[in-house]
Amino acid sequence: MSLIGLRVFVAVATHGSFSETARRMGLPVSSVSRHVSGLEAALGQTLLVRNTRAVRLTDHGAQYLSSVREALALLDAAGEEVRVGALEPRGTLRLNAPVAFGRRHIAPHLATFQARHPALVVELTLTDTFVDPVADGADLLVLVGVLEDSNLVSRKLAGQRHVLAAAPEYIERRGAPRSPDDLSAHNCLVYRGTHGARPWLFRADRNRYARHHVSGDLRSNDADSLIAAAEAGHGLVLFPTWLLHVPLRDGRLRPLLTDWQALSDLEDGAIHMLFPENRRRSLKVSAFLDFMSETVGRQPYWDSFVESEANG
Repeated sequence: MSLIGLRVFVAVATHGSFSETARRMGLPVSSVSRHVSGLEAALGQTLLVRNTRAVRLTDHGAQYLSSVREALALLDAAGEEVRVGALEPRGTLRLNAPVAFGRRHIAPHLATFQARHPALVVELTLTDTFVDPVADGADLLVLVGVLEDSNLVSRKLAGQRHVLAAAPEYIERRGAPRSPDDLSAHNCLVYRGTHGARPWLFRADRNRYARHHVSGDLRSNDADSLIAAAEAGHGLVLFPTWLLHVPLRDGRLRPLLTDWQALSDLEDGAIHMLFPENRRRSLKVSAFLDFMSETVGRQPYWDSFVESEANG
């Protein structure tokens, strides 16, 4: 039973494919198959069921995978602590983030991060499906929204500030709403997710949020499509500033109702970075946590333009 055999098994189980594992690890497919078969022979159990369409774990394989992942994480952390006097993170940092957030606020900063830590290889996976980092083998994931109870360690990166916005062309043509009650007379472009259309809520000062009925001729489960339509002068959008900061900064959209606090969910979620307990002492995880906190800032950089507009 070899360490490389264990890593190959975890990779095959994660990717569900011998060929994909071979490609990622730079091995021949025959070597991947040989490592898995050798591991099964040593254990006396079938871990993976192979067929022409997919590879799936047996019950023994699923139980073994969980234990092996934990053991490999501990080995990696132990090795990391003694390399280079425990001063420089190295190895592979596996990150997982939502698509829109990852494209806007992680991928653009990775070159700077890796220039600081040249011994690190980063694997960034973008998906809007929640991934258990323990089961998936990720070191760290970004969660946008309400933080659920879990066995993961969390660090808050930033809160979320929602903004109502429209293109200058739309405002010139239709006028700007003076209060949330005016929204019924406007074309509102609404995000519709797996749980239906997102509500539009507003409050003044510290009053309770009130839900306002809105309607329009475009709904979508893709935020970028709605933002593009708004930039084209088609209607109003309500999204977090981390989604809107570039069109707001560039003047393609203008913030509206800035004297009101807005929300587009029933709960006011934040942005958190989550990682398994066994990654707490990991130099590479700590390095990325610190880097993102520094990059985003105590007051998130994506709020700066809205702040200046509100104060101007």
